Amino acid sequence: MSVAEKLAERVRRLPDRPGIYVFKDDRGRALYVGKAKSLRKRALSYLGGSPEPRIAAMLAEAVDLEFLLTDSEAEALLLENNWIKRRKPRFNVLLRDDKTYPYLKLTAGAWPRIAFTRRIRDDGAEYFGPYLPGGLARKAIKLVQKLFEIRVCRIPIDGSLPRPCLYYDMRRCLGPCVDGLTTPEAYGEAVAAARLFLAGRTGELARRLKREMRQASETLDYERAARLRDLVQEVEAVSQRGKLASVRGEDLDVYGAKVAGGNAAVAVLVMRGGQVLDRRELFWEGRQGISEAAVLSELLPQIYDRTSFIPKEIHLPVPIDGDDALSEWLSDRKGERVYLRLPARGPKAQRVALARRNAEQAFRRRFRLGRAADPAPALARRLELAEPPRRIEGFDVSNFQGAQTVASLVVWEEGRMRKSDYRSFNIRGLAGQDDFQSLRQAVVRRYRRRLEEVGLMPDLILVDGGRGQLNAALEALVELGVEETPVVGLAKREEEIFLPEQPEPLRLERTDAALQLLQQVRDEAHRFAVDRHRRRRSRRQLASGLEAVAGIGPRRRRQLLRRFGSLAGVRGASRADLQAELGPVLGERLHGALREADRRGV
Repeated sequence: MSVAEKLAERVRRLPDRPGIYVFKDDRGRALYVGKAKSLRKRALSYLGGSPEPRIAAMLAEAVDLEFLLTDSEAEALLLENNWIKRRKPRFNVLLRDDKTYPYLKLTAGAWPRIAFTRRIRDDGAEYFGPYLPGGLARKAIKLVQKLFEIRVCRIPIDGSLPRPCLYYDMRRCLGPCVDGLTTPEAYGEAVAAARLFLAGRTGELARRLKREMRQASETLDYERAARLRDLVQEVEAVSQRGKLASVRGEDLDVYGAKVAGGNAAVAVLVMRGGQVLDRRELFWEGRQGISEAAVLSELLPQIYDRTSFIPKEIHLPVPIDGDDALSEWLSDRKGERVYLRLPARGPKAQRVALARRNAEQAFRRRFRLGRAADPAPALARRLELAEPPRRIEGFDVSNFQGAQTVASLVVWEEGRMRKSDYRSFNIRGLAGQDDFQSLRQAVVRRYRRRLEEVGLMPDLILVDGGRGQLNAALEALVELGVEETPVVGLAKREEEIFLPEQPEPLRLERTDAALQLLQQVRDEAHRFAVDRHRRRRSRRQLASGLEAVAGIGPRRRRQLLRRFGSLAGVRGASRADLQAELGPVLGERLHGALREADRRGV
């Protein structure tokens, strides 16, 4: 009996019950994981008729089939999603997001802490989010500190510290770092309450707190009862604000998709309170054809498995397989009914059409050059990034003997330098030349403000320099709580790439597309830093050269710099030019002072 015949025989013996099935190759690796309301009927559909090219290619490599029964199709969907995440089958559509989103992380261990992150890892921690816009994540951390006094610090907790930090005095932390200030049981109760709050289960949390408040009152622990009463009021106020927001507008996700040539792009319009807060883009790069329905059917469980917020409605452009199971699973997670809609007319259909147009634009942008011509995927492979970077921000520092130190920031985004986003930083408060601390100051100032304003970080940060500059940037990111953001250093002499957790630098061929992209960003950061430093020195020289001339103050100096470019330009200007710019009297006075300075060699 041939391999194909053995496989067909195994398919025919599958039970007529819900579950998941796994096709394997000759080395026992999972090729494809699927779910079904009836395992036998679904698998038989692959053997009879003409399956889509992706499934046909998978069947050509498959030699074995295993299955696992469940009680319902909704359970099969959850199990399928877990197996896909763990085994990463080659023929399944895997979630590939266009950027990272802000999440809150509740760490594992005896004394969990709350932290801001953009990376979801399999580290035993609990993740809540994503938060859109990103600034909401920072506000949520402060609210969790205020309500539940959960720690945010990274120090080891062994109770050996002599006194707690300021957060304890502000009633923003229970102080587990100092022995006797709290107990594991009390801290665990606070963490459990914070977990319910972050998951959006404020009703359940309020009921639990009221029950504890009554118990405290019955045992005459009035101080604890009063604190629980205040906490209940805060939680109910937050819950009521959410209800009022949902009355004013809709909470829904709108999907559009574009599939062509074995590749796919999906755009999601995220609507909260009736407003489009963000747009997500997801991509699949395959070798075989696939349908829009198949892409959406496999992506949606992965998307909503990674978020603690489930919208009331999900609007789709095409019907998907297993929509009833998906709706049941989402409803169970949300705690109320979630609807999958296929709008045909009106404003809802127009939103779906808009999402489809966004998907088409994303498809053209992602696949227009081909993977060989686009350096971002090559850079992602070299640096082992989760996704090809869309936005890279590069830093460099320039000074003259430690004076007038300037740090530059340049931005590369989707194939070009975005000069409108360039920034420079005049370094303050440092004595002498200290490139490391100058760079650290620039990184802190840049991302503290950006996190407050838009809550977004770049996909990659590049610093001009070696291990020292890289460590300075890492210290700055740790201070801001965004240490998950990828950072690399590129040293000029040998063009070595320094990575945070690798003792030896990475050396690439000079013709490597990944290295060339980093060089482009590094060289532009250096050029911009030198340019800004020269301008600052020119202003300083202009100020010192003119400060003795009566009537020439800061405003006049700026006026002369704009007109003549530098102190040398002012010195070379004629009497008529100076009088035309400053007036007859002041122009004559300045011209005479400059000639006298030239005569004395000043």
